[in-house]
Amino acid sequence: MPVPLEHRARAAAAAVVDRLPARRSVPLAEPPAGSDLRPVLGDPGLPVVGNTLGMMQDTLAYCRRAHERYGPVSWTGSLGTRMVLVLGPDAIGEVLTNRDKVFSNEQGWGYLIGAFFERGVMLMDFEEHRDHRRIMQQAFKRERLVSYLDGMNGTIARGLADWRPQDGFEIYEATKALTLDIATEIFVGAETGADADRLNEAFIHTVHGGQTVIRQDVPGTRWHRGLVSRRLLEDYFRGQLAAKRAGDGADLFSVLCRAEGDDGAGFSDEDVVNHMIFVLMAAHDTSTITLAMLVYYLARHPEWQERLRAESEALGKDAIGYDDLDDLPLMDLAFKETLRMNSPVGMLARQTLRDTEIQGHHVPAGTNLMLGLYQTMRMAQWWEDPDRFDPERFSEERREDQSHKYAFTPFGGNVHKCIGMHFGGMEVKAILHQLLLRSTWTIPAGYEPVMDYGTGPFPVDGLPISLRSR
Repeated sequence: MPVPLEHRARAAAAAVVDRLPARRSVPLAEPPAGSDLRPVLGDPGLPVVGNTLGMMQDTLAYCRRAHERYGPVSWTGSLGTRMVLVLGPDAIGEVLTNRDKVFSNEQGWGYLIGAFFERGVMLMDFEEHRDHRRIMQQAFKRERLVSYLDGMNGTIARGLADWRPQDGFEIYEATKALTLDIATEIFVGAETGADADRLNEAFIHTVHGGQTVIRQDVPGTRWHRGLVSRRLLEDYFRGQLAAKRAGDGADLFSVLCRAEGDDGAGFSDEDVVNHMIFVLMAAHDTSTITLAMLVYYLARHPEWQERLRAESEALGKDAIGYDDLDDLPLMDLAFKETLRMNSPVGMLARQTLRDTEIQGHHVPAGTNLMLGLYQTMRMAQWWEDPDRFDPERFSEERREDQSHKYAFTPFGGNVHKCIGMHFGGMEVKAILHQLLLRSTWTIPAGYEPVMDYGTGPFPVDGLPISLRSR
């Protein structure tokens, strides 16, 4: 699959930026007089675009250089503003713990994606977030997960049946289509077809809306397409609300309409619409990236592909049930290593509500923060040989992820830890189990996917593999 022009242009521009002489480090702001705090150092980059091109083209290399030069806290110009990069388990843990309630999800994410995912649970703070999460948790209880898995297994089987053995099979694009179908049926409760395709297209444009330097409603831009698509999704969900509230459906949309907290309070119509749009994004994008990259690593390391296939065959089931997840320990190791190697949520956003400090550095009120989860999980300071695919680093004998409470954070941490993390893991494993039983796959020697950065690093070349039936 040819790499799109916009990505080639970005790569070329980033290469030019990377060759520019290093600019002088400047402080983000001077610490208060008499304090022992240090300034946050960094550089603004180029006019208007800042360092956006370099960060998005190779965020891992960029953040490694920033950490080497400045330490765990630095600042950069990106996406039209100044952002403080927070790297390393200690610094990330300090922000995620948020003891003084000074770091805001609503304001941090609001700048980046608020126009498209307004009032999603991730974009809420403190007591309001707690109350909404408690109600939403009803949709992710064990009995709900069991029901979702039972429902999605049929969708997976039908989807994989359409994956024709061939060279150049674009596993990322195929996975994206399959996870969208699962989201449509299991989350929305709609059947695949023309309406579902229209929803899927609108959803994809909504996800991509905030990934642009042009952050205004200009026709023809990603931002504009995202806003138009957001309105389409709003209209669709509002139109379905009455029927969902009156029915007894088991899809997530229906469950959210009926869910109540301990005090008997439920979601308003607008709450349900906002949460549905956000949950679709969170569930689909992360699972797509994780599964596609897991397939890639299993092609690159065929011995692991065979180990996982043998484990799935030993289970003796065409499709897994919820209680089977614990009987796939090798798959779990490979799943975790893929999350570490290629975290589908690469960074978390926050904004400071008041003047504060991070790791002894003065950070003024109103500062946007980006917490580098993906980058930290790929740094040698905390992981042995971090660029090597090595699932057994998560084995009971090694447990590298236990070196620090915030060393392994693909789902975030503390009160904002991803509410759908168990659903996402279940979905990826259910698909992979069926794929292992049906197919084998390889890649050419030396092939590495062309990567770009969205919610996290993802393959823009479609990730072609040679797919074969068993």
